[in-house]
Amino acid sequence: MNIVAAQSGGPTAAINASLLGVYREARENKQIERIFGARNGIEGFLQEKLVELNGLFDTEEQAQLLRQTPSTVLGSCRYKLPPVCPDEKTYVRIFDLLDKYQIGAFFYIGGNDSMDTIDKLAQYGSMIGSPIRFIGIPKTIDNDLMHTDHTPGFGSAAKYVATTVQEIIRDSSVYALNSVTIIEIMGRNAGWLTASVCVLRKNGEVAPHLVYLPEKPFRVSDFIRDVKEVQKQHKAVIVAVSEGILLDFEDHADDGRHQVLDGFGHVGQLAGAGKALERVVRRELGCKVRAIELNVMQRCSSHLASMTDLREAETIGREGIKAALSGVTGVMMSIKRLADEPYQIEIVQTRLHGVAGLEKHFPEEWITAEGNQIRDEAIPYFSPLIQGDLYVLKKNGIPMQYSL
Repeated sequence: MNIVAAQSGGPTAAINASLLGVYREARENKQIERIFGARNGIEGFLQEKLVELNGLFDTEEQAQLLRQTPSTVLGSCRYKLPPVCPDEKTYVRIFDLLDKYQIGAFFYIGGNDSMDTIDKLAQYGSMIGSPIRFIGIPKTIDNDLMHTDHTPGFGSAAKYVATTVQEIIRDSSVYALNSVTIIEIMGRNAGWLTASVCVLRKNGEVAPHLVYLPEKPFRVSDFIRDVKEVQKQHKAVIVAVSEGILLDFEDHADDGRHQVLDGFGHVGQLAGAGKALERVVRRELGCKVRAIELNVMQRCSSHLASMTDLREAETIGREGIKAALSGVTGVMMSIKRLADEPYQIEIVQTRLHGVAGLEKHFPEEWITAEGNQIRDEAIPYFSPLIQGDLYVLKKNGIPMQYSL
């Protein structure tokens, strides 16, 4: 049979490693003949934008280039499939194309919304009695997918955030004057990535002194009080905030965020919390203040990728192929943690219907009662995920990257 793989949602530093895992396991199996990649996810598949991948990643150098290339080499999309219905033209078109290219299995590498897409395709396939298998391969730096200990892409993002925040701490501490540095980190509804800065304590850092997540109510007055309290001990106050914290301004326009929705009804660009708090600190405290938005760098910085993350991403892609060849459909490949130290996991299967449309929030028991810091109990969770470094192939002093 032939197979097709596609990527969707926000880019990560590990999503191409998952594609590599799918590819390598497929090439090693005689049941699979042709391996197609769909450009721009399910939207591109509907437009018949397919590229044959056979032979593209067979050498170790080709594989390494793909592994170290961030973002989605096949492109992405934010396309929401309509509700499952026997007469829905979109599904008829998709399954006609699957038949045309003799596709026996469809692999969708993505986050929450991508799992919604592959779940709907599996439901429709079951409804019409199709033998095609549909497998979800998870990825998201938000780490908010249900029923998986963590998601590929998250470990590398967490490693980048911790490394960058530590450098910001050094930069912000050089002057003997009061200052506040607010670092805005991605996370719309779940604060996993922001919370991961707690790993810096293992290196003896006491900053960030304050950490705020979407999981806890945020009050600007409490924030100013917290900063004043920290200033009694530290001249340079470092604050980490999730982009999704809800600011309790009377006039919501004050936070400067534009409510632009994507195809799934999510706010497409949520940045602005840091800048809003910068204005508040300047007005209320009158000290030197700077807001730093890490933005897209935190999800696509492959030069700081976690080797643990890349290995797991590739492994989970391989296991997806094995699941499909065993006849399984309608599942997401998930990570089950067996131990923190020594770190051990296994790859398991989760029904897509229990994942799609749901979000996993950062545990409240790992947040202090004041809602402004992460407890030490969270450190063993994060620490294994950022271990190991990728040897990066370079040309003219710059990392090489793959482009289809």
